[in-house]
Amino acid sequence: MSGALSGVNILGFTYAGTANFVMRVLGMHGAAVVRVESHTRPCNLRLATPFKDGKPGINRSGFYAMANNDRYSIALNLKHPKAPSVSERLIRWADVVFENFTPGTLNKIGLGYKDISTLKPDIIMISISSQGQTGPHSSVASYGPQLQALTGHVNLTGWPDRGPCQIDQSYPDFITPSYAAIAVIGALIHKRRTGKGQYIDCSNLEPSVQWVAPAILDYSANKHLMMRNGNWVPSAAPHNSYPCKEDDSWCAIAVTNDKEWASFCMVIGKPELKDDQKFTTLPARKSNEEELDRIVADWTINYTAAEVTEKMQAAGVSSGKVQSFKDIVSDKQLRHRNYFRPLEHPELGWYDAYAPSYILSRTPAELRLPAPCLGEHTEFVCRELINMSDEEFVELLTDNLFD
Repeated sequence: MSGALSGVNILGFTYAGTANFVMRVLGMHGAAVVRVESHTRPCNLRLATPFKDGKPGINRSGFYAMANNDRYSIALNLKHPKAPSVSERLIRWADVVFENFTPGTLNKIGLGYKDISTLKPDIIMISISSQGQTGPHSSVASYGPQLQALTGHVNLTGWPDRGPCQIDQSYPDFITPSYAAIAVIGALIHKRRTGKGQYIDCSNLEPSVQWVAPAILDYSANKHLMMRNGNWVPSAAPHNSYPCKEDDSWCAIAVTNDKEWASFCMVIGKPELKDDQKFTTLPARKSNEEELDRIVADWTINYTAAEVTEKMQAAGVSSGKVQSFKDIVSDKQLRHRNYFRPLEHPELGWYDAYAPSYILSRTPAELRLPAPCLGEHTEFVCRELINMSDEEFVELLTDNLFD
């Protein structure tokens, strides 16, 4: 392996999404990542749609593939009486151990931080849980939908005349990894300076709450509760998605100040609107926003989304096509930056994995390994990484430890 994190060994006792997204990033930067899995309780992402060709299978999930490239998979039944001997060797090999089970789960099988730090004092361990390892709700298990509700996101998503609306089933899973990766890198730097490991208690709740900070500040300062407002925002008008010429085609437009408003009026061929008292200032435009939206929609419907975007951008007005996922995969900007990287999987065939959203000039991320089939690298990990003898491997294999 090469990369900024080459030489760092990562071990994951993980499930579902968040921790695996972090390990994925570390692996793309050169860390050697081993994930412990089991056929007795496979990761729920392996059972999640979409499946290749619509055919379910434990190695056919696109959701799993998205979150798990650049790692090795060892199948290991942690409840097997001989599992501790293999787990101990994996821990001695690792620099960082990840886990994201409900707090206390790994303590029950001797894999909590107290246990593994006794085995390897300089180990770094990170636990990523719903609400942290301490506090009155620390033992509550939850997934994305519950966390969106707990953090108030669903109260800000949707329309005023309708109930709360989820953003995406696993939305917090895409917030926490950035914070967790920073914490792990910080712990690695500390270990390099002092030789000491440490325990990282990472909550999904707190990073997600930080992303609704304006609403929290508004309540704390003004006792005002922000609620669902569709595409309406207080700082821009027009601010919406407008219908375009093709079927189900839309373009987003946002005008935030009077200079942009003047440019916008020229683009749509209605310069007189600039001096119309109903629209001359942002507060005036906000007061007449429904009428303004009708005017904009009457203009956009005559053009394709690409044409609207080009005209608005040329005039300095923020706009963009509302892209389908087909559009995103072929997006010229993303392709230019090599954001999508092709990987070949034994069952999925070739698929597009996505790179980090930044580029390091000297040590750019590399995508080397597709998401593994369950237990695909069991023999490699045992023999090559933790130096298990052929005889012992065959004995444990026969004893159904690697299940």
